[in-house]
Amino acid sequence: MLRNKNILVGVTGSIAVYKTLELIRLFIKANANVKVVMTKASKRFVTSLTFETISQHTILEEENECWDNLSIDNHIAIGKWADVFIIAPASANTINKLANGISDNLLTQTALAFIGTKIIAPAANTNMIQNPITIESLKKLHELDYKIISSLTKELACKDIGDGAMAEPSEIFCQSVRELLKNAYWDNREVIVSGGGTVEKIDGVRYISNFSSGKMASSLALALYFRGANVTLVASRGYENLPLHINIIPVQSSSEMLESLSHSLKTAKTKVAKKPFIFMAAAISDYLPTTSENGKLKKDNIGQTWDLNLTQNIDILSSINKSGIYSIGFKAEMDKYSANHSAQKMVKDKNLDAVCLNIIDESNPFGSNNNVIEVIINNKSEIKELKGDKFDISLKLLDILKKEFENTEKK
Repeated sequence: MLRNKNILVGVTGSIAVYKTLELIRLFIKANANVKVVMTKASKRFVTSLTFETISQHTILEEENECWDNLSIDNHIAIGKWADVFIIAPASANTINKLANGISDNLLTQTALAFIGTKIIAPAANTNMIQNPITIESLKKLHELDYKIISSLTKELACKDIGDGAMAEPSEIFCQSVRELLKNAYWDNREVIVSGGGTVEKIDGVRYISNFSSGKMASSLALALYFRGANVTLVASRGYENLPLHINIIPVQSSSEMLESLSHSLKTAKTKVAKKPFIFMAAAISDYLPTTSENGKLKKDNIGQTWDLNLTQNIDILSSINKSGIYSIGFKAEMDKYSANHSAQKMVKDKNLDAVCLNIIDESNPFGSNNNVIEVIINNKSEIKELKGDKFDISLKLLDILKKEFENTEKK
């Protein structure tokens, strides 16, 4: 995901510095190149050798700053190398220095010289974070286009309970990746994604559902977030561990799904800067129990056989108002011989801009982390096949849709 991306991480004097080791590990796992600049105060908590081992690069510190023509180990050259500069943890001392242009150590000198995207994750005692001076400094840095990842309220290292804990490494990672991967087409575009199988109650303990895991929708929501979109995920399952800034609306039944999607679409259409998208990846129940009991049906009362009466459900994708939006359907089929015809028919009958066809078989089962989909664009004869990890497929799908629709929007 981050191959050939250069990440510069600055660490300051805070007990939260140990969390930065996990942050760097996440960047390395995503194939990024990571270098670290340390203040003297940070080395009271974690040694240079520890960061050097995790980052797989020599640490930039005042003792080894080098001005050789071929070296990038100085506060000017390292800034030209980096695609993004992340200061995590950012102590109150460093925050106030940055806001006032003070560059009395290698880290603040690097920040002053760096002209790219700068991200800071504050970490300090509650009184220090909430001091009016620090509050004003954070406001000033925000106005100067620093990206601020808010601190958390929890028990701090000093045993106080309050604001000041550094954001979790996974959240810092996700917000940083968004800054690196977003593009002009998806940036600030409203997008709604539905996911998971709906749950239709029979009684208080039983229900009708299906095997849809929600993983494809979750992967798609994450890819959209990384590309810069404002994402709303309406889902019954599979939405755990997503970034905080993805708006997640948990639902169960198809009626709840329809209500939430309709409201989300109405809200999205009021933000007319860019045409919204809806990705209908949810597996909606085709049939519903005719009646639903509040309590538990007793088998003694039901008898040896149970004739469960079902009625056909509303077709959500057909019924929602798709005017002024791009609508992308998802279709799962098990008969590979009729699947393509069925998907082509779905595009026309439901007035969709595209359908992603997923053929379920032994090599591509429900709940898998991988997928194979065929992308069918309305009025296009070419069909694009995407294989691999669901997240990678999602990124490729977004690139296909961007290429397909951005020229139309420019006309």
